[in-house]
Amino acid sequence: MKTALQPPTPPLHEEDATRLSEDRRRGRGAALNRSGRYEPLSRESFDDGWESLEDLPPLKTQVQEERARTIITRNDSPDISFDRSINPYRGCEHGCIYCFARPSHAYMGLSPGLDFETRLFAKPNAAQLLERELSRPGYTPRVIAIGTNTDPYQPLERGYKLMRDILEVLEGCGHPVAIVTKSALVTRDIDILSRLAERNLVKVALSITTLDRKLCRAMEPRASAPQKRLDAVRALSDAGIPTSVMMAPVIPALTDSEIEAILEAAAEHGAQEVAFVLLRLPLEVSELFRDWLVRERPDRYRHVMSLIRSMRGGKDYDAKWGERMRGRGPYADQIAKRFSLAAKRLGLNIRRRKLSTDAFVQPQKGGVQLSLF
Repeated sequence: MKTALQPPTPPLHEEDATRLSEDRRRGRGAALNRSGRYEPLSRESFDDGWESLEDLPPLKTQVQEERARTIITRNDSPDISFDRSINPYRGCEHGCIYCFARPSHAYMGLSPGLDFETRLFAKPNAAQLLERELSRPGYTPRVIAIGTNTDPYQPLERGYKLMRDILEVLEGCGHPVAIVTKSALVTRDIDILSRLAERNLVKVALSITTLDRKLCRAMEPRASAPQKRLDAVRALSDAGIPTSVMMAPVIPALTDSEIEAILEAAAEHGAQEVAFVLLRLPLEVSELFRDWLVRERPDRYRHVMSLIRSMRGGKDYDAKWGERMRGRGPYADQIAKRFSLAAKRLGLNIRRRKLSTDAFVQPQKGGVQLSLF
């Protein structure tokens, strides 16, 4: 009899029509690429008997430039600490299999699977738009969060440098910013970040999910290695930039055993604050993550999914405000308690830094009409 916690079909080592071969998806997190949920037609590849799929080249990252009309995204979610954010890129080449932002690619007519990490969008006019929006009459400054959806320091940033342009605008008008990233590339901008820090205008969080390099490579294939992220924490902290570590996400029966070790490493490398988010599996992320478990950690599948559902009211995910980040139930409480006790023992989270808006001066040239072409 088939139970609810058995691995999803197709079984391990049996490739279905939507799972790409290992050679084609090497270095990627997802193996599936089902059509977006809003598409009227569902498309999938299949072998016609001539073994034509084997002749297809490995997936390459494609980038499309998007001429955005606005850049600051607003939210009124009651369980997060910011009401505005910036995403200079859509999609993320890091390819983290658990990324809760994957479903957003369906709005672009693309798959939250492999499309999310291979078909990317850049907003080259991001800094211009930001300057214009900050200059609007009646604008009230509050902390802008960057990196809460897709990573602003993903590999694309090396060439586009959109994040650096954005930081230059924020520095010029004295606007506070909070950054979250999984990339050591953030250290490239230490010069600007240190100047912002002197005015209490910035804090940076490095997201570290595991210290196991092999697991990291499988789960976050194109993000910086764990030690590289810790080195970035040290470099930022030594430069006087308030730096924290986020264990995001905590995955039960897979990474939760590392809570204390990650916090100890964070403290050793100069982090001042730590936080965590429980694994979230909204919409298509659930199927993608379960497929990844079957491929990479089949022996953990039943245990991981059982614990996830025990903290999500029997479901893969529950989006209830106040619980979506932490879960509920005895195991969720145990994770929160372990995290709190380790942070206290290590002298972390003694004081939560609050950024200042006192230095803000509206830009004077941001009202210029931008070209739509």
